[in-house]
Amino acid sequence: MNPEQAMTIGRQALEVTFTIAAPLLLAALVTGLVISIFQAATQINEMTLSFIPKLLAIFITLTLAGPWILQIMLDYITRLYTSIPWIISGG
Repeated sequence: MNPEQAMTIGRQALEVTFTIAAPLLLAALVTGLVISIFQAATQINEMTLSFIPKLLAIFITLTLAGPWILQIMLDYITRLYTSIPWIISGG
């Protein structure tokens, strides 16, 4: 395996990681923003108030996007495993 192959595998792994994490992080970000606006409007400064809604939003997002995330992971793993002979041969 040469350095270019290692960089390609690493880049693809990072792309898959960011693609998988993006919906979950976006759901937590939007939920946190909505809760923060609510807290500012009502002057309720309770830190634990945002935890449960964020947890629910991430759970719902994971439930809805789960099959898509699983398909992305399976595609990457399949590509990685099928490229093992190419990696070993140095091709």
